[in-house]
Amino acid sequence: MPRIMGLDVGEVRIGVAVSDPLGFFAQGIAVLSRRSEWLERLAELVEFYDVSKIVVGLPVRTSGLEGVEAHRMRRVVKLLRSRFPVLEIEVWDERFTTTIAERSLLEGDVSRLDRRKKIDKVAASVMLQSFLDAKREGL
Repeated sequence: MPRIMGLDVGEVRIGVAVSDPLGFFAQGIAVLSRRSEWLERLAELVEFYDVSKIVVGLPVRTSGLEGVEAHRMRRVVKLLRSRFPVLEIEVWDERFTTTIAERSLLEGDVSRLDRRKKIDKVAASVMLQSFLDAKREGL
């Protein structure tokens, strides 16, 4: 069954997560560098995991308004739509996902160095899990 992929796109790194085949659980799978050929690596992951949809985290301000970061992300979404025309590309509110990911890694007693390596993929997983839960609940 096709899976859903979640992306937490930052200026330097992109956290990548995928759902299980039934769409119940999200799992972080990779951190891509935006300074490399990230679109090609993403294409490999899309094919390997048989992805049918990509959910991109949209950095909405706490007020609910979109700022400069959200407009930058919409340009990334446009790029993804042109690169993957057969996939559905959707945005999802990613407010607080990095904070939740950081707290989770701290509670798991993960070292500072390991947190830096994992935070983006955990944040992508948190964002995608939020999306999956909301869709299952019919929101």
